[in-house]
Amino acid sequence: MTTPEDQLTDFADRVVVVTGGSRGLGRAMVEAFARCGADVVIASRKLDACEALASEVSAATGRRALPVACHVGDWEQCDALTEAVYDTFGRCDVLVNNAGSSPLYPSLAEVSEALFDKTLAVNLRGTFRLSATIGERMVTAGGGSIINVSSVSASAPTPIEAVYGAAKAGVHSLTESFARAYGPTVRVNCLQPGPFLTDISTHWPESAHEVFKRNLALQRAGDVNEIVGAALYLASDASSFTTGSVIKVDGGAVYGTG
Repeated sequence: MTTPEDQLTDFADRVVVVTGGSRGLGRAMVEAFARCGADVVIASRKLDACEALASEVSAATGRRALPVACHVGDWEQCDALTEAVYDTFGRCDVLVNNAGSSPLYPSLAEVSEALFDKTLAVNLRGTFRLSATIGERMVTAGGGSIINVSSVSASAPTPIEAVYGAAKAGVHSLTESFARAYGPTVRVNCLQPGPFLTDISTHWPESAHEVFKRNLALQRAGDVNEIVGAALYLASDASSFTTGSVIKVDGGAVYGTG
């Protein structure tokens, strides 16, 4: 008999797709799923980065790793990613909509139409389209798990994250609507990360870490590998009664304090 604790790390012969999978949180999840026996699809805009990670993952785990160039803000590229997954593996058991972007702008009045549209496309449109195209096939196949990745900005956006925060709040809405649409066979949940020490964090000012000490119960940013446990839970059969949920992985952020 397979126990719930066994299920957490048993992804033998499953296929997991991770967008934004070549670096940061996406990379940590790709590596973890492969270590747990899954074949992985690594999707991001830069094919060379996807190919490099695919080679590393295959060498380290013996699992198949398919690199795919995909700008998730582009509707047709989302459809091409779906076709590549099913042409290669014939299935998708887990979809992780992790790709995101939060471009800077000088002021709210100076947010251009192009920046606004690009931010919503990458953070919201791609999540919608991939969840729809892959999710429909999951339903037909009899099951699957979709994990969306949002941000604390969905609940507590700062003035420099107005567009990004709105897009990520939309991801929360999509999570619930898709969970209702695709239940009971396909589960749809959301991870809501706080600050993590990805490559982007190297550009943070030192003052950012002082803010974390004030506003986070754990008083620090997270290591990328600290997203893995929550991701494995939502992807695995151990979370078989969890859908439409938003799970905070944010170090105990106190929203609304700054």
